[in-house]
Amino acid sequence: MSKTLAIAATTLALSCALATLACAEQFVPPRPGSVVASRHVDFTGTGASGQWRAVVSKKLLGSDKGRNFYQWYLSIYALRRGAYRLRYQSPGNGGPLSRVTRANGVKLWFPTQEIDIVGAAALMHRGTQELVVASHETGADCGGATVTVLGAKPGDSVGPVLAVENPCDLNAKIAADGLSIELSGPYYSSNAPLCCPTNPNATATLRYREGKWVESPSYFKIE
Repeated sequence: MSKTLAIAATTLALSCALATLACAEQFVPPRPGSVVASRHVDFTGTGASGQWRAVVSKKLLGSDKGRNFYQWYLSIYALRRGAYRLRYQSPGNGGPLSRVTRANGVKLWFPTQEIDIVGAAALMHRGTQELVVASHETGADCGGATVTVLGAKPGDSVGPVLAVENPCDLNAKIAADGLSIELSGPYYSSNAPLCCPTNPNATATLRYREGKWVESPSYFKIE
C-alpha cells in the first residue's frame, strides 16, 4: 500500500471511529433535566448487547423563598443501532421514584425526593450485573427510604427485581465480596414511633441465594 493510500485509510478509520463515538453518546429520547450521575452497567454481559447506561437526572419544577423543587429521574439506556435508547425510566415505568406534584394554591411540590447510584455488581448471576440505587422521598415527617435493585428483564429491558423500604433513612453499599449488599439505617419494631427507633444504627446483609433474596438479620422490609 502506498503512503498516500495508507494515510487515506487511517483518516477514514479515524473518521468512522469518531462518528461511532458521537452516535454512541446520543440518548434517545434525551436525558430529562440536568444529569447528576451516570455509569455503565453490564446488565446482559459483555459485548454490544451489554452496553447499558444508567443515568440519574433532575428537572427543576419551581422555587419558593429560595427553595428549589425537582422531579428526579432514573433512566436506563441500551446502546442499540448507534445510540443509547431508553429501556426503563422512573417515574413512568414504576419505582423507585414517584411523580412530584404541586400542592393546591401554593408554590410547593411534593414529595421532595432524591436518588443516588450505589453501584453495580454481579449479585444474582455470574457474568451479568445488577444496578443498586438508594432513594428518599418526603411528604411529611421524615419520609421513607428505598434501596432498589434493578436487573435484566425479558425483551431487551430492565426493571426492579427487589426493593427494600424503611422509614426515615436507609443506606446501602456493595459489600467487599462484590456479591452482596450492606444495608444500614434505623430499625423500627412494629410499635416503635418514628421519633424513637428500636435500634438507631442497625445493619444487615442482603444476598441472593438459591433463587431468592435473603436479609440477615431481618431488620428492613423487603418488597
